[in-house]
Amino acid sequence: MSLFQLKQVEKNEGNTIIFPKIDLDLHKEEMVAIQCNNDVGKRLINMIIGRLPVSSGEVLLEGVSLNHHFKSLSNRIGLFLLDERMYERLTLEEYLKFLKRLYDVDVEITSLLQNVGFAEKGKTKISKLSYSEKKRLQLAGAILHQPDLLVMEEPDQNIDIESKIIMQRVLEEFKGYGKAILIMTNNFESAISMTNMVYRLSEEGLKKIDVVDEETEDSTAEKENGGNERANEEVTTHIPLQIEKIPAKVDDKIILFDPTEIIYVESNEGISYLHVNGETFPCSITLNNLFERLQPFGFFRCHRSYIVNLQKVREVITWTRNSYSLVLEDSKKSSIPLSKGKLNELKSILRI
Repeated sequence: MSLFQLKQVEKNEGNTIIFPKIDLDLHKEEMVAIQCNNDVGKRLINMIIGRLPVSSGEVLLEGVSLNHHFKSLSNRIGLFLLDERMYERLTLEEYLKFLKRLYDVDVEITSLLQNVGFAEKGKTKISKLSYSEKKRLQLAGAILHQPDLLVMEEPDQNIDIESKIIMQRVLEEFKGYGKAILIMTNNFESAISMTNMVYRLSEEGLKKIDVVDEETEDSTAEKENGGNERANEEVTTHIPLQIEKIPAKVDDKIILFDPTEIIYVESNEGISYLHVNGETFPCSITLNNLFERLQPFGFFRCHRSYIVNLQKVREVITWTRNSYSLVLEDSKKSSIPLSKGKLNELKSILRI
């Protein structure tokens, strides 16, 4: 039986369809990310917790209508909202002890603080924390009562690398205790970095995005091709340099980019997007064909949806045993996913 369900849930406002009827099943020990714009994500969360009416359909927690009975079921839900306020005059210990009394639960505050990286900051006032540290404290408060379902809104927006690593580890541990996590995010990279179970929600409905560990994909392909793929890789590693321009269309103009200008390429909804100097440009060439043209210039297929210019890679970040990201040397310090199956290949290319 599903722990959480969206069953033919629809949201309309007047004659405007925010999203049509959608279905989603979330089980214990699952983490699902829904990529959508901020406004839609906020609406869906408010529908789940009963602050907004559902136009049609049901939101269920183990078969019970959650949006109609949220008050009685609230102890089974953890909320991590983007604009949540905290009592900043309190210390970290005082804040969590307040929540402990509120939920009437027996939890070790010291261990909880240590788990989110605050082993020595229990006596610090919340007002003294950075934004990223406050988000970690917020996470501790959201899981303090060990809810069955944790609903999160833009969990890693604008937080530092250290906090992302801690948050990812805490969520993996939390999920392992038989809990379920539902994430709403506008950022596609955040969604696929946090989990392989990713959906996109738009006016066209809820669509599952194929996110597969390429290690599995590569081994399957190698068996099917009898090792021919490996032979092909050996041939293509010595492609000579060549002059190449990559076109992108903006309004009625075609812009031609030198490959060395491109930071990375992302495929989204079947369209390739070139990321150049902090701006994004659509390109009509498929990601596979782009990789063939860009590989001689030092580009690497780090994920089924991403190609990266290796000269722009600054850091390789390990989130969990199976989750990695590349931090790039651009104005935004962009972070893009690295598939588990590509890690060893990357190390070989970079000689690390």
